Amino acid sequence: MSHIGDLVAEMLAQYGVELVFGMPGGQTTALHDGISRRTDRIRHVLMRDERNAAYAADAYARLTGKPGVVDVTVGPGANLLPAGFLEALNASIPMIGIVGELPLDWLSLKDKGIASQGFDQLAFFKSFSKDAWLVPSASALPDLIRTAFRVATSPRPGPVALIIPHDIFDAEWDEATVKVAVDARASKAPFVRSAPTAAGLADALALIRRAERPAVVYGGGVHGASAWAEAGAFADKLQGLVVTSLTGRGAVPETLPYAAGTLNPLGSYAAIELIKEADLVIWCGSKASQNTAMNWTLPLPEQATITIDADPAEHGRTFRPTVSLYSDVREALALLAAGLTRQSHPAWLERIAAVKAEGEAQKAEEIATDQIPINPPRAMAELAKRLTADDVVVSDASFSAGWIANFLPATKAGRGFLYARGQGGLGYSTPAAIGAAATRPEARIVTVAGDGGFSYTIGELATQLQQNQRVVNVVLNNGRLGWIQLWQEIFFKNVQSAMLESQSCHPNFAAAAAGLGLLGIYVDKPDDIGPALDRAFAHDGPSVVEIRIDDLATPIHSFKRRMREGADKPRPRPGTVYKLRDWKVSADLPEKN
Repeated sequence: MSHIGDLVAEMLAQYGVELVFGMPGGQTTALHDGISRRTDRIRHVLMRDERNAAYAADAYARLTGKPGVVDVTVGPGANLLPAGFLEALNASIPMIGIVGELPLDWLSLKDKGIASQGFDQLAFFKSFSKDAWLVPSASALPDLIRTAFRVATSPRPGPVALIIPHDIFDAEWDEATVKVAVDARASKAPFVRSAPTAAGLADALALIRRAERPAVVYGGGVHGASAWAEAGAFADKLQGLVVTSLTGRGAVPETLPYAAGTLNPLGSYAAIELIKEADLVIWCGSKASQNTAMNWTLPLPEQATITIDADPAEHGRTFRPTVSLYSDVREALALLAAGLTRQSHPAWLERIAAVKAEGEAQKAEEIATDQIPINPPRAMAELAKRLTADDVVVSDASFSAGWIANFLPATKAGRGFLYARGQGGLGYSTPAAIGAAATRPEARIVTVAGDGGFSYTIGELATQLQQNQRVVNVVLNNGRLGWIQLWQEIFFKNVQSAMLESQSCHPNFAAAAAGLGLLGIYVDKPDDIGPALDRAFAHDGPSVVEIRIDDLATPIHSFKRRMREGADKPRPRPGTVYKLRDWKVSADLPEKN
């Protein structure tokens, strides 16, 4: 006789889930027992921290389209999931949390931990999940598992929690007589797809044909819809500016002549400058968030706009679009491309090329310096030489995202760059690399993190080693929280709490990695970067390359020189940088010819 842990493991395997990331507890041991008898189809990856398990599951989901599955026990395990769940919720990543719970008869004793580790988990998860359910009985569990997959993968994808009481997990399940069925359509996001209305499509096509300087902003929704071929075909028909959000990188190769990189304060000079010159901006699978919309200064009042999104609530949330296409991204792009002949905008393409050349010249100047401490662009340029199109780059939050976006080009369509932009929380890269490496064992996984972000999850290096993963962890160590130092210096002229080092404290991350059994290399001279990366890339296992960088370096274009200009220079008031702009209405749809 089997138990309900077998039922859960069997249904996960039937849904095509190969990996479960998490930390066992007494209440969830039945699940681990069930997985152990199905290792030909599903296995468990033991993490050092439940928060990190969610990040690993997030990376698995981004690279496969399947829900990332994370398991945690009741109480202390459950209350570490919000960071990873919120990242997945805001980034539209399908995820399923299998959460342990007290026995059903004990639920009245959950308050204030009268029953050990108890608290109101259902209300807790409802606040940061797409949905959450408490399983009331063993007979209800199969349908709730099917519901969890359907909700997690349906537009807009996101994380859900399935809370299973201990007595239900341990209950008997007669596998021979009780059969279960799964809905294979919900094994991958999106579960269903929609198409735009004929009228909306006609209006959008008319607007595109009239545009003289069209631009498209590709967001993470392109990856969520697996719409890389359609995004490329539409861009080729449009013959206009193509930029991406950070999470949209790889929607099209950035080597294309009309592709200008990442639209973000941390992003590409060309993207930031050129988007302001467009007369039509198509926001495709992008929610026009604070950073992609440049602190909501975009779109400009005079710009016509088209929004393409499978979530109806996104249309008109931060600006009034000229045309709204409520549609799956892949379906809308295919129909738009089919309805267009190849457009011709030679003057616009010439302008794009000129501004891109200006940006490349600026980057070349930053790369060429031999300064000590090392300028991060020099390190990124060396890293770019060693990356292949099939490698996966995982970014931590803060400045690391900008160094990657500016100096590591996306040369291939597809999701080869993973960014923690749903929450923008530090500590994403190391555990996410575990999920990425487990999903693509044949690829090289490269992480880039600052010393602040890397400090969050350094214990998971042991997991990388235990899993024998080919991960190169690059740590850009400036001895401080770079973003916080910049903010405090510019706006307050008083660096108060950004220092991670002192006279008595100089953390050595390469040495810490070596102590855990990894290859650890410390670099403080520009000429040593290349050889260090060569050693790391040739190493059969995980490594850490710690690079000592300039503490005043920043990828934010508007701030790059301000840190060195001195106190006599004018500086903005804090409210002028992150200020919600007034509601602006885009231009009305022009009359049809």
